[in-house]
Amino acid sequence: MPTSSPPQPQPQSQSQSPPQEQSPILPSPPQELLSVSFNQDSTCFSAATSSGFLIFNTNPFRPIFNRTFSHSLSFVHMLFRCNILALVGGGPNPQFPPHKVMLWDDHRCCCIGELSFRSDVKSVRLRRDRIIVALLNKIFVYNFADLKLLHQIETVSNPKGLCEVSCLANSMVLACPGIQKGQIRVEHYQIKKTKFIMAHDSRIASMALTLDGRLVATASSKGTLVRVFNTLDGSLLQEVRRGTDRAEIQSLAFSSNARWLAASSDRGTIHVFNLKLDSGSSGNSGLQSPPEQPNSPRSPVSSISFMKGVLPKYFSSEWSMAQFHLQEGTQYIVSFSQQENTVLIVGMNGSFYRCSFDPIAGGEMKQLEYRNFLNPETEEPAPC
Repeated sequence: MPTSSPPQPQPQSQSQSPPQEQSPILPSPPQELLSVSFNQDSTCFSAATSSGFLIFNTNPFRPIFNRTFSHSLSFVHMLFRCNILALVGGGPNPQFPPHKVMLWDDHRCCCIGELSFRSDVKSVRLRRDRIIVALLNKIFVYNFADLKLLHQIETVSNPKGLCEVSCLANSMVLACPGIQKGQIRVEHYQIKKTKFIMAHDSRIASMALTLDGRLVATASSKGTLVRVFNTLDGSLLQEVRRGTDRAEIQSLAFSSNARWLAASSDRGTIHVFNLKLDSGSSGNSGLQSPPEQPNSPRSPVSSISFMKGVLPKYFSSEWSMAQFHLQEGTQYIVSFSQQENTVLIVGMNGSFYRCSFDPIAGGEMKQLEYRNFLNPETEEPAPC
């Protein structure tokens, strides 16, 4: 059973005050990146390193603060823009035991609580009222104020710690792998409903939730298709194609208005898909399609789609309407900026990109900004 040490004072009361931005002290190389992640609204991203962590603002890009430790962190997760973060030790010389989640108060520069488990922590997700911790075969849900265990979920083997939670105050929806390969489990806590969805034949490799939790996107280990489901009734709303060759889809992200879906893969291409949701398939969820625009973009579809019963399925698939090409083999995570039609990309090579796409014409995205946040003096790489 997990054990916990409640924070003093309670993190929930402190989470209302923004962090005090300081004059950043840039890290001294060499510094190895162990993970990167966006906060809930993608206004910031955090980087766990071999010597602490760094926090950056995304638009405009600027370092906010960093903390130097004597040892390494495997994961850092922010709670919006507040002073409370979740830290997990890892790497060759971990700062904290890898089986613990440490709650860090950056105003006080100390840990104010911890959660301890019998096996290593794979990922953490935060809401203002909940902490979600993923282990290899279990998900734990805690109350943020007193670290009381509220729920535990059995999952199929989950080495990536796949787990997503809605972040709106009036809606708590959690999505994670189910107990079978290719299955996802969705918990609607407000209405006390559990929904199992057979999303793929092979194991789940990536997933994303909308802010309100009404839609979930999934990709399998094949990495060719991405599917979007209604979380209430489990209906398949849309299927889009990343490509025809196998790939590892490293991240998925919905735009805040659920009109766009972005995906990154080890092929080095960022894809943006146009979501055309059928409100008639939304059951009782109240899900509405985005308003139809006179010049609404159409995802590329084969002109011979009328033969889809005879030809391979990819001839009738919906393909991405916008793309951005990067170095193949590097791990990237993707999200949407609060700026309209703008994508944010953070790489495990220390790169940060901000790109815009044309919502009508689509095509290759326009690079608006590039930074190397580990070595700011590094020149911009040549286009791929």
